[in-house]
Amino acid sequence: MKQLFMAGPWITEHEIEVVTDAMRNGWYENAYHYVETFQKEFAAYHGRKYGIMTPNCTTAIHLLLTGLGIADGDEVIVPECTWIATAAPIRYLRATPVFCDIEPENWCLDPESVRKSITPKTKAIIAVDLYGNMPLMDELRAIAEEHGIPLVEDAAEALGSVYKGTRAGKFGVGSVFSFHRTKTITTGEGGMLLLDDDKLYERCMFLRDHGRAPGIAYFNTEVTYKYMPFNLQAALGYAQFQRIEELVGKKRELLAAYRDRLKDIDDLQFNNEPDYVINGAWTTALVFGKSHGITKAEVMRGIEERGMPSRPFFYPLSSLPAFPGAKERYQSLNRTAYDISERGINLSCAMNLTDDQIDAQCNAVREILGR
Repeated sequence: MKQLFMAGPWITEHEIEVVTDAMRNGWYENAYHYVETFQKEFAAYHGRKYGIMTPNCTTAIHLLLTGLGIADGDEVIVPECTWIATAAPIRYLRATPVFCDIEPENWCLDPESVRKSITPKTKAIIAVDLYGNMPLMDELRAIAEEHGIPLVEDAAEALGSVYKGTRAGKFGVGSVFSFHRTKTITTGEGGMLLLDDDKLYERCMFLRDHGRAPGIAYFNTEVTYKYMPFNLQAALGYAQFQRIEELVGKKRELLAAYRDRLKDIDDLQFNNEPDYVINGAWTTALVFGKSHGITKAEVMRGIEERGMPSRPFFYPLSSLPAFPGAKERYQSLNRTAYDISERGINLSCAMNLTDDQIDAQCNAVREILGR
């Protein structure tokens, strides 16, 4: 069996041709052609008015939170189980991340936990579409509207997901996507911020490029960020975007393949897909039910002993040394997050997976479980 990778893209001659065009012609009058084209079409696909490409998804979140005025002393609600990039920009702005529990079925932000965590200092709620799963958006939107708090959608892992007929990336005041090398669409590194509000868009565009005053060349009225994308990066992303249905379809095929091969084993939980959700399935997550009496560390060790990679279900953010003292505060409050994280792993989501490699991973899981 050829080497099995944890993640990786699907690049074709189409992408090579578009990037080559950017290399040959994407300068001078065309210096931002692919950036502007990608932003516009990606936003339109998601039913948004504006798209702002950034160097990565973390900077997209940082840009949006800055545009919303998040500052020292504010609180921003985030789910316990997500990559640290969701919460890091909150700390960049000297604000405080407030970690909330997750739902046991969709592994996303628990509305009831959110409601209990709101204080006068709460200035934003970030909902994460974890592993392509969709949160209970109706409930979260209602809470945000009731309290007059902006809702932000971190759709970094949910390209292609749909909630009640609406694409992931359309929810809240703004949404963000990731084009990391591991994601469904890649630019190597890259991100996108989607918005509808005119003033917020203008503010974020201003913040993205050193606070240049509109209409006055090289005149800066604030010290801001340098979060500009570049044409070659955007050319790859745009070429991949033109294949979006094919790429998302492949991810969904991988999830279905894992699910089918392990369907006879009881008490296994895969990416959530109720009848009102289409899951973009960036990566296949697998949570072992308590009846198996096994932890993610034990499963990952067994998979790695068989010569294959695996990834842990995201650790609760409050359990990480990056947030000292948080575990003592949140572990007893966010029990679902701590419990599910301890029993979950990710299987390979590489776009070059073969049937034999999928079989090998599923056979490893069977052997580890004694099945």
